Amino acid sequence: MAGSLSGMFSGQPPGPPPPPPGLPGQASLLQAAPGAPRPSNSTLVDELESSFEACFASLVSQDYVNGTDQEEIRTGVDQCIQKFLDIARQTECFFLQKRLQLSVQKPDQVIKEDVSELRSELQRKDALVQKHLTKLRHWQQVLEDINVQHKKPAEIPQGSLAYLEQASANIPAPLKPT
Repeated sequence: MAGSLSGMFSGQPPGPPPPPPGLPGQASLLQAAPGAPRPSNSTLVDELESSFEACFASLVSQDYVNGTDQEEIRTGVDQCIQKFLDIARQTECFFLQKRLQLSVQKPDQVIKEDVSELRSELQRKDALVQKHLTKLRHWQQVLEDINVQHKKPAEIPQGSLAYLEQASANIPAPLKPT
């Protein structure tokens, strides 16, 4: 699976990506940084994947299931999660830097993306408004139907006894205790 993710972002075959164009000699942040404790051909994506697998493995490890020292188990899991979070932050920084480079090199592209996001947000909100208007119309109709039903008592035959019989027919019978 590590090989399938390493070329995922650039459409390149698995392996370390070449340096970005226009920046000769600068190592890509997805490649191992100098002085970092990474294997020679490891990328941040590979490390992120392996640290995630280590987190998952530490949670289902038979050693931890059979272990009796809860503090040792907690420490091991915490270390795995912290490593995963650190690598995730590094990966996020890489993409933020690439985004910054894009905004400097092609500011019109960033504006196009912003306009596109705003249009999609407007469409989503318009759909939400339409949904609420539909519900509003439904409840207005329900209220109107209730008002029409309350105006019908004028059509009831005259006389207090007939009115009481009609009104009591709509009242449910009380529950009898058993």
